Amino acid sequence: MATVYALFVGIDDYPAGRWPPLSGCLNDIEAGRRWLEERLGSPPRVRTLTDREATVSAVTAAVSGHLGQAGPGDTALLWFSGHGTEYAALSPWERRVEATGRCQALVCADGPLPDKELGALLDAVAARGAHVAAVLDCCYSGGATRDPDGEPDAVARYAPPLPEWTRLPAPVPAHPAARDSAGPDAAPRHVLLAGSRLDQLAYERDFGGRRHGVFTRALLGALRAAPPGATYRQVLAGANARVQRDERRQHPVLAPAEPGGPADGPVLGGLVRPPAPHLLRYGTDGWEVDCGGAHGLREGADTARATAFTVTGGAPTPGTGTAPGTVPRPGTGGGPVVRARQVQALRTLVAPDGWHPDPTRAYPVAPSSLALPPLAVRLEGSDAALVAAALATAGPDGGPSPLLHAGDAARPDGLRRVVAGGGVARVLRRDGTPVVAALPLTGPADARRVARCLVHLARWHQLHALDNPASPLAGLVRVEVSPWTPGRSAPALTPDAAGDLVLHYRGRPGAWHRPEVVIRLHNHGPRPLWAVLVDLTDSHAAHTGLYEGHFIGAHGTAHVFDGDPVELSLPPTRAERPGAEVRDWFKLVVAEGEINTAPFHLPAWDPYADTRDAPTAPAADGELHLTGTGGPGGTGGPGGTGVTRDTGPSRRTAPGQWWATTVSVRTVVPGPAGRDGGRGV
Repeated sequence: MATVYALFVGIDDYPAGRWPPLSGCLNDIEAGRRWLEERLGSPPRVRTLTDREATVSAVTAAVSGHLGQAGPGDTALLWFSGHGTEYAALSPWERRVEATGRCQALVCADGPLPDKELGALLDAVAARGAHVAAVLDCCYSGGATRDPDGEPDAVARYAPPLPEWTRLPAPVPAHPAARDSAGPDAAPRHVLLAGSRLDQLAYERDFGGRRHGVFTRALLGALRAAPPGATYRQVLAGANARVQRDERRQHPVLAPAEPGGPADGPVLGGLVRPPAPHLLRYGTDGWEVDCGGAHGLREGADTARATAFTVTGGAPTPGTGTAPGTVPRPGTGGGPVVRARQVQALRTLVAPDGWHPDPTRAYPVAPSSLALPPLAVRLEGSDAALVAAALATAGPDGGPSPLLHAGDAARPDGLRRVVAGGGVARVLRRDGTPVVAALPLTGPADARRVARCLVHLARWHQLHALDNPASPLAGLVRVEVSPWTPGRSAPALTPDAAGDLVLHYRGRPGAWHRPEVVIRLHNHGPRPLWAVLVDLTDSHAAHTGLYEGHFIGAHGTAHVFDGDPVELSLPPTRAERPGAEVRDWFKLVVAEGEINTAPFHLPAWDPYADTRDAPTAPAADGELHLTGTGGPGGTGGPGGTGVTRDTGPSRRTAPGQWWATTVSVRTVVPGPAGRDGGRGV
């Protein structure tokens, strides 16, 4: 029978004269333990460390010894409430893996426990087959223990570093196995729920006469309000909205955040399921959806009403999202609808249309109408009506997809022709070349497959076309791709006459050597900026496996795979023969604050995949062809987006700028011209 092992660490009574005392941490872990016992059908195996007994050695021993008892099917939970700190990254390895130039640590009763050491301990537990989760309610950045601009009773959980901490030995980097950059390593990882971003303070306050961490109180409220089977992503969205209502300066973090990973598994373990592309939540300015201009929506209030989202997974029932006696206004397919009031850079303010969502919950939603140019489709041939009927129900609510429209495109690259007849459907570009292999068309089921293909291509094309050239952030972050040479650096590659970076296989048939490169993101701006690197492939896939979305410090550099080489190769479905090639488009998206990256994930087009069960992130065995020899470290584990990566402007409550640019890459096997590697657009 599965067992839950829990370790609760709370420190209020820090040594006098070294760090200021706190008064809500023991309350936090007591409340967390009470929630856990209420949640489970059988009692958990709990160990608690408080105040002076919570030393570095005691905490590390308890993680390895107590949580380490968890085996396959079990769950291990770490909950820490106390001070956090940061100090300058000194060693070359630390500077390479920390894009902000700072290292972070939990502050135990006698000193710091670096986050990378904690991450390694938790990953060792996960490697035994257990589901591992960590809740950290503490600061990860500089500042005073009491913020003069904050609430009178808001105390920050921050401990200034002591001089001797600058002499801490740097963690020894591991050498993880090669991984497919399309997604995370197959190795187990833990999921992290952190109280604040890396450069932010995490506060504790008085709530009804009892002190708690703002994050702990919000998280427990979201956990209790969440429906059965709620995922970590859904719960943290609800907790984040609650935190913002109490403390706008603090932004909780979920890691690793990529879709289809641990974040999309049920709290305390269970089967990971595909996430909804967007979440509806109640924030400081009312109801909002976590997407905006940076995802391709048209910004502003004048066109906002043309944008709407439909709740997926069925309509709420009275008592769980709709006030008794009211009936949700249905969309075409019956789902409750919210309509945009204003599209901003990173979010969309919305208003429920005829129903009353529960403000303590987060709802999965999908766009049902959009104020942006859809992909134009022209239907031709004797069976065009069959495809037209399928397109009429291809949307998320059973109506037409907002991503498509019949007729010529305003943009010359946007038109798709569908020639349907003779038992097949051919999807063509404007110039008549095929976009994908011809699809069978013998009845309604085949027509629905054609419609799914067109929706898939429209989503891919929307990502490929994402741009904002007039942004003040334009050019502040640049992508540099250089050949990898052991022991020395090489100059960055420059585009050819067609604007592509071209990388060649070396060797000869039967003994090819795939090209290896290092990829860096340089922030030339005067303040931290958030960036994600989206790989769009000519198999019409998209993923963020190269750089999953982190802040890069002012004038700082982020290294893809922590500086380890990235191997580029043809996908398994293409033979490595002379003339063969494959194309990638690296889409760099830069913003002032974090962006929901779920919409940036799209599996390779597979005409025979069951889309009801298909993952939203590329599968490891799909037509995805970038492999790296390493992965990001930190408390998020290999390939994760641990709290060591999440930093940003702590005072901005509604970041409003974003920018995108594209680097085109061709990977070529030398020899006579072969197949078209796939133009993709």
